[in-house]
Amino acid sequence: MSRLTVSKPELMPDGTDIRFRQFIHDFLAFSARVDECRAYFGRRLGISGIAYTTLISIAHLEGEEGVGVSRIAEHLHLSGAFVTIEVAKLVKAGLVKKRTNDVDRRRVLLTVTAKGRKMLDDLVSIQAPVNDALFDCLSADDFTRLSAIMARLVGCGDHAVAMLTYMDAAPPDSRRATASERPARRKAARAR
Repeated sequence: MSRLTVSKPELMPDGTDIRFRQFIHDFLAFSARVDECRAYFGRRLGISGIAYTTLISIAHLEGEEGVGVSRIAEHLHLSGAFVTIEVAKLVKAGLVKKRTNDVDRRRVLLTVTAKGRKMLDDLVSIQAPVNDALFDCLSADDFTRLSAIMARLVGCGDHAVAMLTYMDAAPPDSRRATASERPARRKAARAR
């Protein structure tokens, strides 16, 4: 039997990680297809996929006053610095307008320009059927459950990335040895 890639019993209903690994591979395959659709939408607008995601997020969140960079970053689970770079590209392309926030002059409010709004409106004829096709196999109940689970998974993903960062920063001797490293470490300790 191959080495297990998970240890939580909830992820090994049959005592193996086969179902988990299939889930991860299916998840990656679906993610790649979502990203391909996003990139296509961006290309139709003459921008990158992430710029498209930033633009449509501003359009959905701007309300009457506009929306701040930090709110967009929070919504997209990205850093404020990264969103600021993408927003600058959208401003340069004439798709987003920045103005100073009257309440806090250090901050800016973002709104989609008339040009950007028209481009997004024109995209709907492609966007809606593609999005429908992406999730065609889901019932309303499936979608409700999946969207709730996905929101929780983002938090789990943040925790996993933080764990990797911590592990990467730890000195090699303090990291927990893998099964293949343990005999070599024991042998090295005996030789000291």
